Amino acid sequence: MHAIGDGVCAICGERLFSPYAVAGAPGEPRCGLCRRVEPPFARAAAYGSYESGLRELIHLLKYGGVRPAANVLGRMLAEAIATLEPEFPADSLVVIPVPLHRTKLRQRGFNQAELIARAAMKIRPRGDRLRLCGGVLERKRDTVSQIGLTSHQRRENLRGAFGVSQPELVKGREVLVVDDVYTTGATVSECARVLRRAGATKVWVATVARTLKISAQHAEIGPGREDSQMDGRSGAEPVPLAKAVGI
Repeated sequence: MHAIGDGVCAICGERLFSPYAVAGAPGEPRCGLCRRVEPPFARAAAYGSYESGLRELIHLLKYGGVRPAANVLGRMLAEAIATLEPEFPADSLVVIPVPLHRTKLRQRGFNQAELIARAAMKIRPRGDRLRLCGGVLERKRDTVSQIGLTSHQRRENLRGAFGVSQPELVKGREVLVVDDVYTTGATVSECARVLRRAGATKVWVATVARTLKISAQHAEIGPGREDSQMDGRSGAEPVPLAKAVGI
């Protein structure tokens, strides 16, 4: 589980291939999509590629219910946040986990994004300017699985799915949205749009993992696997990974 290196879009973090890398601001290469359409967030950063051991570790938490995995993932999220930190404002910044719908929350028993964020905040310095606020965003309706949907279908699926329950915490301020995985960016983009409509001046995004172009074929999960509690991952397979990360 290695951190993503250089050679990615300065805005969304997508992997760049030199023939298509186009500079935005000086020293800021952008992918074709971010050059054509300005994202609703200022910048997104991820720790690693959503594949192999990192993907399994995230599944261990989300579908296996192995909560100590959040501590390992929290350290990774903290590293992703650190890459954005030089651009953060001098005053405090509200950290907002991507919420689950109440139905999914009851089924799973926890919001993995919030667990990972809490673990990341614990290793931050005392008196840190980052403040975790778990109830700012709410998921107003339960959306269908995003797996297998086109980019347009993903956007339509998430349209109107989020709302801001505490706008006073974001109005006139910059905020940081955190999640476990950035796949196409549809989820964090919708969150960013809603937060900006509520008055946030700028939205940053940090995730543990990101699906990169070269690894997309390996990170794809078959239809229905995300919502079936990953039954095929029970048993002996997660044990070696759990031992490897010390949980």
